[in-house]
Amino acid sequence: MKRLVAQREKALARILENGNFVRGSITSVCSKCNRANCICATKSSGKAYRLTYKDALQKTKIVYVPKSRLPEIRKLLANHRLLRKLIDQLMALNVEIFKKSTDPWSKSCG
Repeated sequence: MKRLVAQREKALARILENGNFVRGSITSVCSKCNRANCICATKSSGKAYRLTYKDALQKTKIVYVPKSRLPEIRKLLANHRLLRKLIDQLMALNVEIFKKSTDPWSKSCG
């Protein structure tokens, strides 16, 4: 039982370490300026990056991501994937602690 509680504390600490995260996906699009006589009307002027995610009402939101901040947003997305795994582990540990606990209000259930 103590081993399970220690594992749960470790998982909670890892969750706190990775608290900065975003959910969504990065897409790249070719950008054009839409000026009539611009060279980008015939050639692509470059890639633009966007973070796409759904809000609480399941409405799609899009946020422009500057190329210089692309590594940062990728790290935040990776943190979200890690957090999902950690939450699954934490849930499994909590179920095991619950099953082994005789007193539902014991301190190990916090």
